[in-house]
Amino acid sequence: MQQDKLGSGWMVVAAFFLTLMGAGVKTAGNRFGMHLYELVFWRMAAGVVILGGHALWHKRDFCTRYPKQHLWRSLAGTAALLLFFYGMLHLPLGTAVTLNYTSPFFLALLSVLLLKERPPLRVWLALSAGMAGVVVLLQPSFSAGQTWDALLCLASGAGAGYAYLKVRELSLLGEPAWRIVFYFSLTAAVVSAVAATAAGWHAPDWQSLPVLLGIGISATLGQLALTRAYHVGRKFTVSALSYLTVVLSALLGAAFFGETLGGWDVAGMILVILAGIAGSLR
Repeated sequence: MQQDKLGSGWMVVAAFFLTLMGAGVKTAGNRFGMHLYELVFWRMAAGVVILGGHALWHKRDFCTRYPKQHLWRSLAGTAALLLFFYGMLHLPLGTAVTLNYTSPFFLALLSVLLLKERPPLRVWLALSAGMAGVVVLLQPSFSAGQTWDALLCLASGAGAGYAYLKVRELSLLGEPAWRIVFYFSLTAAVVSAVAATAAGWHAPDWQSLPVLLGIGISATLGQLALTRAYHVGRKFTVSALSYLTVVLSALLGAAFFGETLGGWDVAGMILVILAGIAGSLR
């Protein structure tokens, strides 16, 4: 088998596309006035079509013996995604992405509380540093009167952490990755479509349609690149490079959306990034 020359570099590709997704969400909300339910639908519809079409083409089995576990994973992931999109629409892009990237800390905490795991001291130190970074990062949001927005976005990290816990459970039960992602995408698309119907849809036009399609396509490409990175790259290198999304999002927010980051913002981001990298050490 020929070795993948890009290797861990696939995470750089993933960070690029995931940052583009965030920019698309911000643009669609600010410029076209679209609410988060519509945006989540467009984000997940692409995954449903691509994964479902690929599974049908290869005649894969959609049936599962673990519908309850899929339901809990999918609902937790959907809630986390809705909260994350809310954060991107109401907070600086870099801040929203950083708060969402607290999911590894919540995953570690939930593993202790629910699974009674006993992580080493290094993980506890990384967890403490990460939470300290979150507290520092929240200070500017509290001062600007965005306490509720920031806490909701932080809750997206907690929801994602629980969703990853269920993903691990399903993986240990032998469920293939494509089926886990497909049912999550399908659930999120249905829930967001129902909510968007209740809130009211904005009909896409020639200006907004490219942005909406870009959200779905960039998110799907980013997810594929991320999966490839963890498959062929070095785990620690890939985990460290994943935080490039935070840096790119902050830079893009400043360059295109006029968002400014103060000293507390930067300090909090650095703490979260360093804690996340330390927690991924072998």
